[in-house]
Amino acid sequence: MSRRNSAPLVGLALDPSAAEPLHRQLYDQLRHKVLSGNLAAGSRLPSSRALARELGCARNTVLSAFDQLTAEGYLEACQGSGSFVTSVLPEELLGLSSAPARQGERAQRMPKLSERGRALTAARRDARSPGVAFTVGMPDLEAFPFELWARLLGRAWRVPAAELLRHGDPAGYPPLRQAIADYLNAVRGLGCRAEQILITSGSQQAVDLVARILLDPGEGVWLEDPGYTGLRGPLVAAGLKVCPVPVDDDGFDLAAARAGSDATRLAIVTPSHQYPLGRVLSLQRRLALLDWAYEQDGWILEDDYDSEYRYAGRPLAALTGLDRSRRDGGGRVIYLGSFSKVLFPALRLAYLVIPEPLVEAVISARRALDDHPSMVVQPALARFISEGHFASHVRRMRVLYAARQQALLAAAERHLADLLDLRPDEAGMHLVARPTPLLAARMDDREATARAAATGLTVSPLSSYYLGEAKQQGLLLGYAAVPEAEMERAVARLATALA
Repeated sequence: MSRRNSAPLVGLALDPSAAEPLHRQLYDQLRHKVLSGNLAAGSRLPSSRALARELGCARNTVLSAFDQLTAEGYLEACQGSGSFVTSVLPEELLGLSSAPARQGERAQRMPKLSERGRALTAARRDARSPGVAFTVGMPDLEAFPFELWARLLGRAWRVPAAELLRHGDPAGYPPLRQAIADYLNAVRGLGCRAEQILITSGSQQAVDLVARILLDPGEGVWLEDPGYTGLRGPLVAAGLKVCPVPVDDDGFDLAAARAGSDATRLAIVTPSHQYPLGRVLSLQRRLALLDWAYEQDGWILEDDYDSEYRYAGRPLAALTGLDRSRRDGGGRVIYLGSFSKVLFPALRLAYLVIPEPLVEAVISARRALDDHPSMVVQPALARFISEGHFASHVRRMRVLYAARQQALLAAAERHLADLLDLRPDEAGMHLVARPTPLLAARMDDREATARAAATGLTVSPLSSYYLGEAKQQGLLLGYAAVPEAEMERAVARLATALA
């Protein structure tokens, strides 16, 4: 039995005026704590002297209670170490079903959940692995300018302005909203105003907010298949029906979506670099999707998660910039951006660019649900962007990640040619490795993932990104956080795991 430190015995009290003897009162209270799980197996009880002093009673009173509990099998006395809660209760030895359950056992019993709760647990994502090679979506944390970041945080919080300490704007820190608007207008051509920016605590909160405001429970939402698994939880939480839409070489297949039986007023797409396949939504389909939204009074949520990392050709225009309905004061595209992959995941900051007619409703709903986002890092991020550090960091990372993609491709050609087929991608932070017929005949992508994990590598099976039956097999290999000097060794380990 594993031993624990002395357990705090809160809530013990003896009543000298009661008819029941003091040692019996203490026995009953300690036995109840053991049976209820408040005293876990292996917990060490305080010494008899310490407990007697705390309760204001004679030491013999405590010893009598301890002796009785030990005799009945609730405690174990260890010479020179004290008394400990036994690992197996006498009720358990006798098989008494009426015995109260320990706290740990109660936690193992699945409580009755709501229908939405069961759907949420089913939609959960796998736990993130601490490994670096080849974690998908992980930026190079060592390349981030943390000394500069620390100075910017210090400027804001060494002597904080009073406005930072009060309740904030529900849409976010105004200077940060302005900095984001200026950046998007210059780099992505959105033509938005700071008043349209809403800061959120990550992309999932942004999706949850949009889903709750635009759709009623039971309505459907079109989602790319395969697609980003992190979107499923917020949609299920909003009570929506997730309707998978296939992705081909031209991206989101609107014709297939419309031919299906699931009507909707919301489509979530990654047009600039489809996740996880890397496809680009063709211009023809972009215009058709905008026509659909305009005709059906529908909405498009454009997830522009990694547009900063394009290594060849000109940056692709955002779908939001093509939204023709903006010309008559409307707007059918809601733009979603995030800083997790560009800066570092723990930042937990994302933003929405909201069409003018929706701004007031979305901000009011935000105030009702979450009041305002945390103000701790927003001032530093506002300066990081407005002073040009963000653009400089993106330029450096773009060069670095392009070189690492080339290093991955070169190492794969040497070690994985008979196992995986990798093709270059003009954008992103990962590559999709397709199994060769030789490997596919021996294992699927989930077994390949497990074998890689056994060697300390983190890869993601493409099949896990499908809502229904997986149409393709493959491994997602994130390269952004893998230094070029370590790429060769990591790829060789993967080859050994799969061979």
